[in-house]
Amino acid sequence: MNETDAAMLILRVAVGMVILAHGIKHARGRVKTGNWFGSIGFRQPQLQWFASTATEIGVGVLLIAGLLTSFAAAGLIGVMTVAYWSVHRAAGFWVTARPDEGWEYVFVLTAAAFAIAIAGPGSASIDGASGLDTALNGWVGAALGLAGMVVAFGQLAMFFRPKPV
Repeated sequence: MNETDAAMLILRVAVGMVILAHGIKHARGRVKTGNWFGSIGFRQPQLQWFASTATEIGVGVLLIAGLLTSFAAAGLIGVMTVAYWSVHRAAGFWVTARPDEGWEYVFVLTAAAFAIAIAGPGSASIDGASGLDTALNGWVGAALGLAGMVVAFGQLAMFFRPKPV
């Protein structure tokens, strides 16, 4: 394992743990999180709860394992794009902004996910052991990351109907 492989392992595991923990938190608060999705303007809030929770948990596990890493990164990019657009963009940059949190947190996770998708998981991964790492990184990884954003905007177009301010 070289320095880049070690760096990608650290980045993958750290980002995977953060989003996995976020998904577990959502899983434990199904009713509360579903109600929150409804309160911010999502139609079918329990479906949004399920989609968000399943994606966050799945992405976290895949990133930690280094399995289908660029697809996992695309999933994270999608979740963070929805979070940015539906919640954080109006609050400005700083996560400490109130009453809502700004977008610095979702920006950093999105940038980290794009870096992972483009650089690949490194050799200390299931993708590295199976040879998928070189097939799914680089421009393919970047394209998958952009696809995550496209899917996110599709979800927003279908389900997000914020109340007029």
